[in-house]
Amino acid sequence: MNSKTIQYGIGDNSYVAAGALQGLTKLVDSFYDFMETLPEASKIRNMHKSDLTESRTKLVYFLSGWLGGPRLYAEHFGRIIIPAAHKHLSIGFDERDAWIFCMQKAVALQPYEDAFKAYLIEQLKVPAERIRMASEAYQTNP
Repeated sequence: MNSKTIQYGIGDNSYVAAGALQGLTKLVDSFYDFMETLPEASKIRNMHKSDLTESRTKLVYFLSGWLGGPRLYAEHFGRIIIPAAHKHLSIGFDERDAWIFCMQKAVALQPYEDAFKAYLIEQLKVPAERIRMASEAYQTNP
């Protein structure tokens, strides 16, 4: 793909740039591998079940629809509002940044174009910040 002609965020361009379902699975596997091994991610790792199989599947399915591909999350698990689904967790700036850090490391390993890597991380920062804000609001006024 030539990043000069591809407009990410339109149609399924981002989904295709991510390698479709196979590429997203590789990304998510790398992401959770980093989450399990990086000391900076230990707090967010501990927010998950010991078996990450379902978390991996849910993230792949969410990213599929979020990036313009098949809406697999809704098909398999129903509708989700990401900030609301995470509001009960104590997610502050450090947890948000640890999540993004793991994702940056995972994205760096993928065979994506540099322009898509940068685009993807910037886009992922939006829901990460919304989750932090929803958690903060919930912790303040449950």
